[in-house]
Amino acid sequence: MFPSPIRLSKSRFLSGLQCAKRLYYEVHTPELAAAVDPERQAIMNMGIEIGEYARRWFPDGILVQETYRQTHAALRTTMELVKDPETSVIFEAAFEWQGTLVRVDMLERIEDDAWRLIEVKSTAKVKPIHIQDVAVQAEVLCGAGIRIARVGLMHLNTRYVYEGGPIDVEALFVIEDLTEQVQQHSSRVREQLEHMRHMLRAPFPPAIEPDGHCHSPYVCPFWPHCTQDKPDRWIYQLPGSRHTFKELEGQGVETIDEIPAGFQLTVLQQRMKDNVEWMSPEFSTVMQSVVYPVHHVDFEMFMPAIPPYPGTRPYRPIPIQWSNHIEHQDGRIQHDTYLCTEPKDPREEIARSIIATVGETGTICVYSENERHILLSLAEAFPQLKGELLKIVERLWDLFAVIQQHYYHPDFRGSLSIKSVLPALVPHMAYQDLAIHNGAMASVVYRKMVLDELDLIERARMASDLREYCARDTMGMLMLRHVLLEKATACIAPSSDA
Repeated sequence: MFPSPIRLSKSRFLSGLQCAKRLYYEVHTPELAAAVDPERQAIMNMGIEIGEYARRWFPDGILVQETYRQTHAALRTTMELVKDPETSVIFEAAFEWQGTLVRVDMLERIEDDAWRLIEVKSTAKVKPIHIQDVAVQAEVLCGAGIRIARVGLMHLNTRYVYEGGPIDVEALFVIEDLTEQVQQHSSRVREQLEHMRHMLRAPFPPAIEPDGHCHSPYVCPFWPHCTQDKPDRWIYQLPGSRHTFKELEGQGVETIDEIPAGFQLTVLQQRMKDNVEWMSPEFSTVMQSVVYPVHHVDFEMFMPAIPPYPGTRPYRPIPIQWSNHIEHQDGRIQHDTYLCTEPKDPREEIARSIIATVGETGTICVYSENERHILLSLAEAFPQLKGELLKIVERLWDLFAVIQQHYYHPDFRGSLSIKSVLPALVPHMAYQDLAIHNGAMASVVYRKMVLDELDLIERARMASDLREYCARDTMGMLMLRHVLLEKATACIAPSSDA
């Protein structure tokens, strides 16, 4: 059916390890994959940026500039560099062996005919999948006649504190030696590659049912295609661990409604199975415990891999904006907001402005532990404001925790995220009418606005979208609290706890 040779690659090899059906689709029917969303594209762009920073570790390195579409030219350039004794480090070196093509992030000459293979990752530590990643590269290089003496993985050092000026690349990155682990995998790589080639020659994809493996170690882009015919209350919609799903699947259970009585479920899983509205006996008391004026506060943040401001570290959250909808005792609603629109460290302005907007009285309603963590990090960064910030922390009232402990609605479908809870109880406050739908997208837009976008009109539009999104969160919290308060005081007899 497939007369032309099938070329594998490092990424295809990793896909095949996750799921043979995923690999089959990637090779033969890639059009079935879901489109790359802005968040995923941002992660990919970040990986490219980190790779470029990592090359600064070896200032004498030479980049193989031919693209992935110029395979033959890249292979030729790589071999010329390998044969040149003056070449100490090669970036994006290309090698092919038995139909498997790899591009190596860094290839460092450590002896005349011996090399160290270095893979660069944007993570903060080595993960099991990284071992497989470098193992297939090492196997291809060895098959192509390159002697690999050592294998390393370069990743970000989250302990690095940027002090200003040029980035200290050797402090920003850590190289961990994986030579021994890769050697332990080498005997299996050839067998795995051959198995994948054999599978890809079949006329149909392998019969593999979707389950927890579809999301680990990466979210499979074919998940929507593979699950399009699953029943409405399929067991994999249950929140929780993969072990629960496997156990139910082993008993022949396909839907949540078929779960046998007595099967051990978490509280949230049981709520989803019961599929009824539930309130705890304490729900009314908790909902009426707020003190006016009630502040509804939400922060947005971004977590850059490369620390942009002095005193920051890789992947440490940096608050960039907040919104506060304030409900007064007489019913008046006031809206305060802050957004840093300039490429500068916004943290002190964030800290001072949040102190000003919440004042010294009233409950501060939030919807996660995120706000608490941000306030504590600001208190640590600015000791002169620590006392005021810690007093704010003491006033936080987490609506997420209230719902988690005291209320459930079938339309939550097992998720207590505000993106699920708000549309279920306040349908007109959903997010689909907004240009920005979630925090990850907000982070992407913010980074582009302050670091990349030059057009003033476009920057203004991005700022408006960011303010509108953050305001939706806080106004949504206010309206959600009202709906829950009405339910709590409606004297509906609560059902027994699960």
